[in-house]
Amino acid sequence: MGKQKNARRVADNEAMAKTRMLRTSPQKLNLVAQMIRGKKVDKALSDLTFSKKRIADDVKKCLQSAIANAENNHNLDVDELIVAEAWVGKNLTMKRGRPRARGRFGKILKPFAELTILVRQVEEQA
Repeated sequence: MGKQKNARRVADNEAMAKTRMLRTSPQKLNLVAQMIRGKKVDKALSDLTFSKKRIADDVKKCLQSAIANAENNHNLDVDELIVAEAWVGKNLTMKRGRPRARGRFGKILKPFAELTILVRQVEEQA
């Protein structure tokens, strides 16, 4: 008597990867995620490789994880994968501060974000 297998959260032709606690604001991360949405994975990887944004390396690592999940766990063809969705969410915010003039306290917020990438296998039109 084993446990029942959990139902998949994504469709049969999709795979997903999630990265939490990325040390950047969600707004800045969304600029990089917007750059790869809807593209083929090889084009998206090359765009992230040559991007000047600091967080692009972490986004690339998440995309490579989604590709590996698609290939190894769901037996999808890597050459037919596209970045179907890439969405960004808020995570915790570290509160730091700095003494200011007249006994005041300057608040410094250090936000964290999380990224979810969904890749989908699409058959090429001949």
